[in-house]
Amino acid sequence: MGSFCLHNNTARPAVFLAGGIGIAPFISMLTYATEEKLRHRIVLFYVNRYLEDVAFIDALWKLETANPRFRFVPTLTRVANNNGGKGKIGHISPETLLTRVKSLRGPIYYIAGPPTMVASVRQTLGEEGVDEDDIRTEEFAGY
Repeated sequence: MGSFCLHNNTARPAVFLAGGIGIAPFISMLTYATEEKLRHRIVLFYVNRYLEDVAFIDALWKLETANPRFRFVPTLTRVANNNGGKGKIGHISPETLLTRVKSLRGPIYYIAGPPTMVASVRQTLGEEGVDEDDIRTEEFAGY
């Protein structure tokens, strides 16, 4: 409903990069894409400190099961267990992105979370040669 919406061109995949409460717009977008059976390929990296901090985790696993075009990659920064191999330990790095999205052609990147996380990921994408026109952001400050 807001200005942070999934792009229309289904030939271009979407890479969602969420930190903390920044998951909120992505839940809406993923639910809509799943219910409407949209053809977008979507990968979600959701960064939290601990597994207990991951809001909507059950809903995200269900969406991944219901939508064959969606992949969920929980990313935990302060734990040693990566949820049985399904998750990623550490911050979002160029290596993380390249490993998980290398098969995607021309994705649009969406970043939502705390301002410092958004700025850091945006900088990382720029350093990896992602065009500014292919990056969309939303900041959630003060939570």
